[in-house]
Amino acid sequence: MLMSSLNANDHTIGPLDAPMQLVEYGSYDCPHCRQALPIVTEVSQRYGAPLLYGYRHFPHGGVDTEPGRAACAAEAAGLQGKFWEMHDMLLNHQAELTESNLVGHAASLGLDAQRFKSDMVSPGVVEKVREQFQSGLDAAVRSTPTFLINGVRHDDYWDVDTLLEALNRHAANLLVPHSF
Repeated sequence: MLMSSLNANDHTIGPLDAPMQLVEYGSYDCPHCRQALPIVTEVSQRYGAPLLYGYRHFPHGGVDTEPGRAACAAEAAGLQGKFWEMHDMLLNHQAELTESNLVGHAASLGLDAQRFKSDMVSPGVVEKVREQFQSGLDAAVRSTPTFLINGVRHDDYWDVDTLLEALNRHAANLLVPHSF
């Protein structure tokens, strides 16, 4: 089943018009998501064609939880141009997701702390996290990390070699003419 594609509203790395898209649904309290961080980096570096990687929030327990507030913190940091820095910080400090820790992380990244605290609870930020969580539910995400390749859920291992093989398989399918 095909799911929605990444768009300019998503946090992405790579060209928006790349023929291959890798989407990760993750939660900042998930140890497997922390393990996936260097794997995704290596896959992005080793994949031999343009690749668009995007991260979508799927906080365990929903938006009104500690992981949900962490997702809102990442979005608030993004409003100050530091989404990926906060993303990495949260994954690497998973035991530090309380509100005071989140504000401390923001300060360590040089963010305006008052603006950050305000943005973190703003309706737009909370709604964005809620929409991404819902898109994960719509994509039948049940655990994190869950990867989609060109909108199709990847139900295999997510080590470097397996993800690269899956990307190459999907890319080959793009080149095969289909008859209807």
